[in-house]
Amino acid sequence: MSDNLYIDLLKKVLIDYHRMEMGETPPIQRNKGQKPRYMLLYMLERILKNSAFTIREKIPFNRERRLNGVDWPAYADSMVGLKRMDNIEFCVNDTIKNNIPGDLIETGVWRGGSVIFMRALLKVAGVTDKTVWVADSFEGLPKPDADKYAADKGDNHYVFSNVLAISQEQVMYNFEKYGLLDGQVKFLKGWFKDTLPTAPIEKLSVLRLDGDMYESTINALDSLYPKLSKGGYLIIDDFGVVPGCKLAVMDYREKHNITEEIIRIDDAGAFWKKLN
Repeated sequence: MSDNLYIDLLKKVLIDYHRMEMGETPPIQRNKGQKPRYMLLYMLERILKNSAFTIREKIPFNRERRLNGVDWPAYADSMVGLKRMDNIEFCVNDTIKNNIPGDLIETGVWRGGSVIFMRALLKVAGVTDKTVWVADSFEGLPKPDADKYAADKGDNHYVFSNVLAISQEQVMYNFEKYGLLDGQVKFLKGWFKDTLPTAPIEKLSVLRLDGDMYESTINALDSLYPKLSKGGYLIIDDFGVVPGCKLAVMDYREKHNITEEIIRIDDAGAFWKKLN
């Protein structure tokens, strides 16, 4: 199999494109008193009312939702969709082609699909002097600190911790099953405010943010954007769908006089090339 065929196949496997008919299982979000479509789910929800579980209801697949990464895949190792996978491929390959110094990182990895793909791209290109950093709490998202970050007021990502919190051991296993867990993969476990300021990273060539919230996004930018090399790429996964994330990006750009053009990837993702 050629390298191009391998990379194309890997992208599709990571998002479960080849078996979209398995559907998606988003966490159920309803108004108080509204019942789910199936009585069994309603009964389970009542039984688990005071537990840590989040009821999920399987719904039919939609090709466009999977391509654009706006669904909750039941089994995929990534939910970013094919267009954002293509963007990762472009950014990583461009930095390799142009000898841009620095490691690669994603802040907020879920099941690890994007960072697994980054490691695969380095391996195919024969790059041995770059590390892929896997930064996550592995506990889901924090409760919003609305006093310090007003934009996060009412954010409820933390409610779905049993869906979004994937353990470090599981992510390591996911790397391993693709044959991509090795010394060029390093993990940063903990809240970004604690881990990123002191992370042993000298330079970055690709910085991918997937922290959803204002706090998670601004913490990553404050700690890591100054380490992004000229010619490197910043990718923001939730720019178009989470207002707090977008506001954090725009606030950071204004504070630091960043004028590079923001390029949209799809309805959710955006990126730019650091020119200065």
